[in-house]
Amino acid sequence: MSEQDPRKTRSRTRLLDAATTLLAKGGTDAVTIDAVTKAASVARATLYRHFGSGNELLAAAFGRLIPPAPEVPDEGDLRTRLVELLAGQAALIENAPIKVTAMCWVGMGPGLDGFSLDTTPPEFGTLRETIAEQYRVAFDKVLRTPEARAEFGDFDYDLAVAQLIGPIVFTRMATLTPLGRSACERIVDDFIAARKSARAETGPVSEDSTRNAG
Repeated sequence: MSEQDPRKTRSRTRLLDAATTLLAKGGTDAVTIDAVTKAASVARATLYRHFGSGNELLAAAFGRLIPPAPEVPDEGDLRTRLVELLAGQAALIENAPIKVTAMCWVGMGPGLDGFSLDTTPPEFGTLRETIAEQYRVAFDKVLRTPEARAEFGDFDYDLAVAQLIGPIVFTRMATLTPLGRSACERIVDDFIAARKSARAETGPVSEDSTRNAG
């Protein structure tokens, strides 16, 4: 049977539709093989032809629920762009189901079900790519720029992203009061102040370093 057989596409779509609905309504515990196959009216054998395990199906369902990355503003100074970007991220995370936010935090890590980074099934890789796009790629367009390097100097990029997005993710996971725009401004201002202080201690960035940023 061809990989493009419409029957195969339809059965996979029904399975994903069922798993995504169950996940959104009942969380991870609701996404069982029996529940998915019953809701999709698909045989267990068919499910395993599409997904190697229930966790692979769960990863694909999570991928469907993760919202797209926010648009990165093209205009404004570095502070303005960071505030707009962080406020956009905060809105997306606040509107995402709490189970999805938690899974983004865990990142479908290598310890899940005994999988390692070298043997991760494709569905897990796709989910990781989606999470990376949500939490990192947008920041690349602001922080991996000559302007950012010129203003902040050399800095640990991973730590910078964690410092900016971490408070928002933690607030969502802990079901605390959502962080509004003013909180995003404070986070950005604290980040900028810390970076400028660190740069003052280490000295200016070299011309080559600025030219090669990004």
